Amino acid sequence: MRQIIAMGGGGFSMEPENLLLDEYVLRQANTTRPKVCFVPTASGDADSYIERFYTAFRKLDCEPSHLSLFRPPTPDLESFVMEMDVIYVGGGNTKNLLALWRDWGLDSIMRRAWETGTVLAGVSAGSICWFEEGITDSFGVTLDRLPCLGFLPGSNCPHYDGESERRPTFHRLLQVGRIGPGVAADDGVAFHFVGTELKVTVSSRPNARGYRLLLGENGVLEEEIVPEYLGEMSSKTPNMDAGSV
Repeated sequence: MRQIIAMGGGGFSMEPENLLLDEYVLRQANTTRPKVCFVPTASGDADSYIERFYTAFRKLDCEPSHLSLFRPPTPDLESFVMEMDVIYVGGGNTKNLLALWRDWGLDSIMRRAWETGTVLAGVSAGSICWFEEGITDSFGVTLDRLPCLGFLPGSNCPHYDGESERRPTFHRLLQVGRIGPGVAADDGVAFHFVGTELKVTVSSRPNARGYRLLLGENGVLEEEIVPEYLGEMSSKTPNMDAGSV
């Protein structure tokens, strides 16, 4: 089963005392003590980010590791990645992430992992990278559209409530035809795709929301998605057949 969990913000990097989203990601692997690999490319493989990952995930029932392209763990990246149950991609500069992945062939390796059942997940840059296009600050202070990997159709915008320019920029780019319809996530919201369909939306914050956006005859249409709040759920995984978006 192909799965991608795209987080608008949150997880261990933003909420180190609230690991609800990270726990949710691990549960989707459907195995005891899943092997989870953190990929911090977008941050330039920042040591402090890697340390925060290990600090958080060593508290959880999993086997954590990380993949650095500046200090590769092995020349055979494909074998390393294909052994993992979960790939968790961190935030940072999406444009740089894509350039490095393509140069190393990691984009193709990620697709093969996804197609053979590895859960792909990520926050911010690690969220928009899976879509056809996303809204990013990779170019500097100005937000703009960035073509991405295209595993998932449409566009994506993270940090929808966390950064004041995200919503107006998405609306403007839709209105001028620079970006296509897609989804946006507040910090703390995760979109869970099975195949290429959005099946479940969950959150680590009770008031966080997701959104579908498209251009209608009279302007931008924004449909609110109310997530399942993980803080009020049991450890049971939401039923992905329920279409709970």
